Amino acid sequence: MFKFLFGAKDTAPLVKQETQRETVLRAQKELNEILTTLNPKARITIAPEEGTLSIELPEQMPDEAKALPSPAATEPPESDQPKGETARTDPAKSETSPP
Repeated sequence: MFKFLFGAKDTAPLVKQETQRETVLRAQKELNEILTTLNPKARITIAPEEGTLSIELPEQMPDEAKALPSPAATEPPESDQPKGETARTDPAKSETSPP
């Protein structure tokens, strides 16, 4: 009765463990499939001393949008005066009521 509710514990799913060789071959196959479709081609550098592989992609990939960059946040227009200075009024030209 409880096996029906909670499931049988002896039926574990069988998962095949992938060997390192299989992992490397699968990754190489997937990478080659992707790299052959690129235009312009990527630059591939192999460093045997370190055992690494580096891929330099073009600045813009073909599937990326070729849109203009977003405009900067709009700032209020700057006045003709340098920063730090405030507008000064000439006391001789100030508006006063006539005598």
